[in-house]
Amino acid sequence: MRYYLIAGEASGDLHASNLMKELKKQDPGADFRCWGGDLMQQQGGELVKHYRDLAFMGFLEVVTHLKEINENLKFCEKDLLHFRPDVIILVDYPGFNMRIARFAHRHGIRVFYYISPQLWAWRSSRVRLIRKFVDRMFVILPFEKNFYAGYNYSVDFVGHPLLDVIHDRMPALSKAEFLAINGLSDDPIIALLPGSRKMEIGKILRIMLSVIPYYKEYQFAVAAAPSIPEQFYNEILQGTSVKLLTNQTYDLLKHSTAALVTSGTATLESALMGVPQVVCYKGNFLSYAIARKIVHVKYISLVNLIAGKALVKELIQQGLTTGNLIEELNNILHNFEFQVRIKESYKELLKLLGGEGASERTATLMIQYLGKI
Repeated sequence: MRYYLIAGEASGDLHASNLMKELKKQDPGADFRCWGGDLMQQQGGELVKHYRDLAFMGFLEVVTHLKEINENLKFCEKDLLHFRPDVIILVDYPGFNMRIARFAHRHGIRVFYYISPQLWAWRSSRVRLIRKFVDRMFVILPFEKNFYAGYNYSVDFVGHPLLDVIHDRMPALSKAEFLAINGLSDDPIIALLPGSRKMEIGKILRIMLSVIPYYKEYQFAVAAAPSIPEQFYNEILQGTSVKLLTNQTYDLLKHSTAALVTSGTATLESALMGVPQVVCYKGNFLSYAIARKIVHVKYISLVNLIAGKALVKELIQQGLTTGNLIEELNNILHNFEFQVRIKESYKELLKLLGGEGASERTATLMIQYLGKI
């Protein structure tokens, strides 16, 4: 069977690659062509475009790159018709993927969508487009099934694939080994996860670093995004003692006392690893102002969205200041009752996520819908 997959960022590359691995188990003759990253390529996908050339975040950033985005869309449409897959599997990345869903449907190509666009947060009217152009939707957040049911559209809740990722990648290094390999001391660690795009890293990491003088008894380490050159980080970290760690995010979280985390998948990763965190976000002013007008959710972090309440503190835009970061870090580091409350809330979160096996369940359902078994 011929599969065409599109993922537009690092987390999509990760989850799509695990899905590809499970599809191959059930369909040994699977032929993959994809837009994504190194992990999808490692699973045997013929990589057409890397996500580092696709990731534009925020309204202003999208507008300024419209020409490039439209060129990518046209190229993808031609490539899709040339490959003629049995199914196209779209992974999140809604601005691009919804356009491709419409095109594929009109040309008789079956459309599966894995990891739903966050229509419940904004533009819920787009559900009618999902109903029209997407043959099957596979959702990973527990409340999404009811959301779509409200629009008379049946979807499959498969559980969150991060549970599998964390299980498969549980750190093998002891704390002593981890410290020695990375030249870290015995001081407790505060992890910095500033995002996966240059635009957000450039803004947010500098604010995170501003708290360092107030925590001399701690050491800080940055989890680098695999698609971002080390030189980019080094220019920001120049003059500090902060360590830059590549491909060690889970080891870093496992051995950290606290984390400052840019909103996104990393907030859920930190929670599932049991690390108390402060969620940080600061974007382009105009983009954020527009988002406030049209986004209809109370929280921006996956942790709080899934729980339906504020389990972790979110510092957004003007709220992301050195003073506020210090206040929240002090709660995490020095307030025992606060620490216990966070740990207990993380246990509640785990129960909501559907258990391990999301990639396998999704692959099985996809094969069934395609009539292979």
